[in-house]
Amino acid sequence: MRDLLYSVYERKLSRELSGAAERPRHVALMLDGNRRWARDAGLEDVNDGHRAGAAKISDLLEWCDEAGVEVVTLWLLSTDNLSRPADELEPLLQIIADVVDDLSGPSTRWRLRVVGALDLLPTPISDRLTAAAARTVGRTGLQLNVAVCYGGRQEIADAVRKLLLQHAESGTSIEELAEVLDVDHIAAHLYTSGQPDPDLVIRTSGEQRLSGFLLWQSAHSEFWFCEAYWPEFRRVDFLRALRDFAARHRRFGS
Repeated sequence: MRDLLYSVYERKLSRELSGAAERPRHVALMLDGNRRWARDAGLEDVNDGHRAGAAKISDLLEWCDEAGVEVVTLWLLSTDNLSRPADELEPLLQIIADVVDDLSGPSTRWRLRVVGALDLLPTPISDRLTAAAARTVGRTGLQLNVAVCYGGRQEIADAVRKLLLQHAESGTSIEELAEVLDVDHIAAHLYTSGQPDPDLVIRTSGEQRLSGFLLWQSAHSEFWFCEAYWPEFRRVDFLRALRDFAARHRRFGS
């Protein structure tokens, strides 16, 4: 009966959204709550929560495709996560590398970009992520950003560093750069350069904070927080987020 009710509710939400004028081009998601889901489920290995969450990603991408979303950014690992004990971090890195391999496989159509400080990762992991993204070059499907070893402050610092090095190589002095420097110069060196900023940021697990996710890009984003842990996130939840977004009057900072 519960599944039937959810099915009816899904169809109702889909009908409501069919005529919606406002649709997000770029949806960013903080896939939070995997470990807590595993504990609540009584699983001995909390990494099973990460595995369940990884298995949910392909469903999400199908929902985004159906909704006409053009860009999706998924936060899989923060720079803060690197401080976890090795017996927690190493299995998580393997799970992330495995799911990114799967998402770049020949049966998928996504275009992958790995965003983050890959130089901080173990070389075998960063090599696998880079190779996975390379396999999707030339695809015409949805653009998928996989944020691994990502931190918003780290991204901005890296962007400024790249900007300074670029101008130093061309002979521009610090004083000359200071005369012309504006936000567009920094934005051009972000991990997501060339892409639209996220219209909608979704965080699961009931937490209501950004935690450093896309600090620069989310300046004018709409936010939607969901109580469900990521492995429990359903298409109904996704459609509710889109419905809420469509009903908002976006003021872009005003």
